[in-house]
Amino acid sequence: MIVVILGPQGSGKGTQARLIAEKLGFFYFGMGDLVRRLADTDPALSRELAKGDLMPDSEGFEYVKRYLENNNSFDNIVFDGFPRSVVQYELLKNWLKEKGSSIDFAVLISITENESIKRLTNRRKDPKTGEIYNLVTNPPPDNVDRSSLVQREDDNPEAIKKRLELYKKVTLPLIEQFREDGILIEIDGEQPIDVIFDNISSKLSK
Repeated sequence: MIVVILGPQGSGKGTQARLIAEKLGFFYFGMGDLVRRLADTDPALSRELAKGDLMPDSEGFEYVKRYLENNNSFDNIVFDGFPRSVVQYELLKNWLKEKGSSIDFAVLISITENESIKRLTNRRKDPKTGEIYNLVTNPPPDNVDRSSLVQREDDNPEAIKKRLELYKKVTLPLIEQFREDGILIEIDGEQPIDVIFDNISSKLSK
């Protein structure tokens, strides 16, 4: 089974994707993690990310394909942050078909634009552990020094607004395609993390 978790920036899709992957014992694929690792060695890509730009569809797919091939992972996957467009979906779907797999469910975690901006401007990273926190929805534990946490370079207001506009332009048509294909599951993302997780788990189990 292959599951895609998607939603606007700040919806918590990364958190839920990891929780679902752990529960199912599936391979977790995070596009954001992969792109940031690539950006660490590619200054030009790093600058594009800081501006809120998206990687071209074909280029992004090639990175994904290469990564999955290197990990020999073609089924039992939870995708986080990919595909983001109809073109990426078609590329991934056709490639998975060649491997004898298919995308079974697309879980949309919905939040409002105002909620997205509020969450992203409150997102922080622990530079020592790499752990991601949110000062509003998922604050760090008491033993973590908040003053040591840093804000991601692409979580500035200008980049956030640009990413949300790209989401509307690029990903909303993908959501409609998932709906037409009969694999879309919609979840209210403005609930506690554990409630969202239970809702997703319940729907997938059915």
